[in-house]
Amino acid sequence: MSKNIEGKVVAITGASSGIGETAARHLAALGATVVLGARRIERLEVIAAEINAAGGKAKPFAMDVTKKADVDSFVAGAVQAFGKLDVLVNNAGLMAIAPLSEVRTEEWDRMIDINIKGLLYGVAAALPVFQKQGSGHFINISSVAGLKVFSPGGTVYSGTKFAVAAISEGLRHEVGDKIRTTVILPGAIDTDLKAGTSDPASRKFVNAFYERAIPVDSIARAIAYAIEQAANVDVNQIVIRPTAQEF
Repeated sequence: MSKNIEGKVVAITGASSGIGETAARHLAALGATVVLGARRIERLEVIAAEINAAGGKAKPFAMDVTKKADVDSFVAGAVQAFGKLDVLVNNAGLMAIAPLSEVRTEEWDRMIDINIKGLLYGVAAALPVFQKQGSGHFINISSVAGLKVFSPGGTVYSGTKFAVAAISEGLRHEVGDKIRTTVILPGAIDTDLKAGTSDPASRKFVNAFYERAIPVDSIARAIAYAIEQAANVDVNQIVIRPTAQEF
């Protein structure tokens, strides 16, 4: 258990696998109540059942971050079920790597809808709750591609992740007197994120790049670290990547 995590209600988008699932399990083991959101409700129900069977507290919600009504219902459901919301982890993301010359505009739209608008919908839903409470914590999952353009093929993906950093910093300036904002920027992490690439040449490049990937629990521990700080300590940015990763 962690003194500053135990009893907190943490809502996580994209919680059916990868960073979201691992963070949910880790935080629940530290005493948090976790609210799980994703499209794959069957998978969420399995994860929640396993957390509850292990003595934790978890509740699943079917939701799609590209639909504002779903995100509103997700946050409202967390508050209705547990009386408050302490942390929102905006984790859902898509990485579709391909050169701009491929003109995969549908993939561009999906990345913008999930990586940018999905995060903004989370902010829109949770910010009034946090302001009413006088406390709260946004944890936004970005990428090292939000520090430097991921090349070749990552221009649009990097654009969405640069946007995450800009939105998070602006949010901190606007509401940082009582509400904390943390951006976590992972490098190559062993998740299904790399599977979002449909361009064959780019897929080969991405798979080779991810051969150096580190375990996903490294990000779960970083999320816990940010949450467990005292209320007057705001960890604004954490960059985590494999030791061998230059980018």
